[in-house]
Amino acid sequence: MLLTGFSLLTSLLYLAMLVIAVVALGFAVVAREDAYRAADKQTKPFWLIILGITVVVNLVVPVLFLQLAGLVASIVFMVDVRPAIRQVSGGGRGGRRGGGSSSDGPYGPYNGGR
Repeated sequence: MLLTGFSLLTSLLYLAMLVIAVVALGFAVVAREDAYRAADKQTKPFWLIILGITVVVNLVVPVLFLQLAGLVASIVFMVDVRPAIRQVSGGGRGGRRGGGSSSDGPYGPYNGGR
């Protein structure tokens, strides 16, 4: 009974690490190449290779040490690289969605103090 519960817990942890790696890889694939350079981060091929290896290791090689190293890489991408890329490319909070004027502020258009 105890071993079954532990096995289920470790299986869920492995699945969670795989999901995080796949999501990070998906975001890395979608982002533009020039956004990586503009955000002063590593290149897009670098992150694609690192995150791709992470996904393969999670799928093929069930070695916890390698999976934890991949998890660290995925977390670094998600909390450091991805927000910087989104900020540079105009996405996320503060980005203009659905058009609008270049004089639009956070509370609407700027009318020059009128």
